[in-house]
Amino acid sequence: MRFDGTPGYVATDDLKMAVNAAIVLERPLLVKGEPGTGKTVLAREIAAAIGAPIIEWHVKSTTKAQQGLYEYDAVARLRDSQLGEKTVYDIAHYIRRGKLWEAFTAPERPVLLIDEIDKADIEFPNDLLQELDRMEFFVYETGETVKAHRRPIVIITSNNAKALPDAFLRRCFFHYIRFPDAETMQAIVDVHFPGIKKRLVSEALNIFFELREVPGLKKKPSTSELLDWLKLLLNEDVSPETLRERDPKKAIPPLHGALLKNEQDVMLFERLAFMARRDGR
Repeated sequence: MRFDGTPGYVATDDLKMAVNAAIVLERPLLVKGEPGTGKTVLAREIAAAIGAPIIEWHVKSTTKAQQGLYEYDAVARLRDSQLGEKTVYDIAHYIRRGKLWEAFTAPERPVLLIDEIDKADIEFPNDLLQELDRMEFFVYETGETVKAHRRPIVIITSNNAKALPDAFLRRCFFHYIRFPDAETMQAIVDVHFPGIKKRLVSEALNIFFELREVPGLKKKPSTSELLDWLKLLLNEDVSPETLRERDPKKAIPPLHGALLKNEQDVMLFERLAFMARRDGR
C-alpha cells in the first residue's frame, strides 16, 4: 500500500515519502502548512489513490475529543422512559458512534481525517493520546471495548494556530507542506486548467508571487486563491497584456477580490497605487 500521488493532486517527493512513512509506521501523519496548500485534500487523495474509504472529522472550536469516540444521549433516554418506550431498556440504543468508532470498525482499512485539530481546546489532542496510540477505547455505558480491526491511516491537519502538546507530537509522523515554488505551482495549474494559455499563466504567476512578497501584507494569497483568480481571469477573458501592464507592487491586480481577503490589504495596495501616481512612476 503506497501513495504515489494522483492525476488530480500534485504531491512533491518529500510529501509522498512522508505519507508512505506514516503508513509503514502505522502512526498518524500530522500535516502543517499555510491555509490553502492542500492539507485537507491530501487525505481524500490518499484514499482515492489506494482505494480506501475516507472518514472525515472536521474539528471546531467547540469540538470535544469524546465526540470522536461516542456520545451517550441521556436526554433522549429520559424522554423515552417518560413515554414508556421499550427501547429505554437497551442503553446501546442511545449511544451515538463518533468518527473514531466508525474508523475502528470499518470493514475496510479507512483513511481517517482529523481536520484542523488546532481549532479545538488545548486539551483536545491529549484526550486522544491513548485512543490513537492503542487504537481502542472503552464504552462505560455498555461495558464494551471498541478495538480497531486494523489501524486506520490517520491524517491530522493543523494551521499552526496553537502549539500541540509534546506527548501528542511524539506519537505522530510530521510533515510541513512548504508553499509551492513557481515550477510546482505551474504543475498544479496545469492539473486544474489543462490547455490554459501559457502566457496568461506566466503573467498571472509573476503577479501572484510578487504580491505575496509585498511588505505588510496581512494575509498572503494561497494556492486555492490563485486557482480561483485564474478561473475568473479565464471567464472574463483577461489578456496577458492586461496583466503585464500592471505592476502588482504599485496597483491592485484585476479581480483582486479572489486574492486579497481583508480590507487592510486592499487599503495597502490602494496606498501603494496612490504613492506611485504621486511620484509619477
